[in-house]
Amino acid sequence: MIASGGSRALPSDSAAARFASPPPAAFFRAEQQRLIEATRSGPLIDLACGRGRNAIAAAELGMRTLALDRNPSFLRELGAIATERGLCVERLRADLETPHGISLRPASCAVALVFRFLYRPLCRHIEALLQPGGWLLYETFTKAQAELPNGPNNPAFLLSSGELPELFPGLEVHLFEEHSSSGERPEATAKLLARKPG
Repeated sequence: MIASGGSRALPSDSAAARFASPPPAAFFRAEQQRLIEATRSGPLIDLACGRGRNAIAAAELGMRTLALDRNPSFLRELGAIATERGLCVERLRADLETPHGISLRPASCAVALVFRFLYRPLCRHIEALLQPGGWLLYETFTKAQAELPNGPNNPAFLLSSGELPELFPGLEVHLFEEHSSSGERPEATAKLLARKPG
């Protein structure tokens, strides 16, 4: 256990309820081999993991996986899926939108995932959480999303153009893209692959 306080591990679920697990993000799938290699030196943490689609996928690939969210119902669902599939996912309940940052030891994770979440004051804590040589995969919405018929529209949770890599000045950017998709549920997103020097 690498928690240093504030977060708490949830107990295993006794019920064998069945939940469907949506597929992981395409960005995660594209980088999964890099992540597998990185997690030989430490765990992967999925921050604001929701129902844990990426955490489940990471555990299925054999990575030591931590999943953190503030919603206990989501964490219970994740736990039920992991149990049914014989996976080990350490679940931590914590609110990331506080002044306290992430209550895990600095340099304790080899990979950090952040998808569909933005709280700018947290970014320096994410940097600190990574081991030297650790990787960050981050993907979330841009302000262009507010012009689309679905998804978030609060500017506090939407990135300005070019903003995402600027939130992580201590990391080396390996990939940064901004993209708008069409279809039934169009999205305007930015994604970042960055590495902590060392």
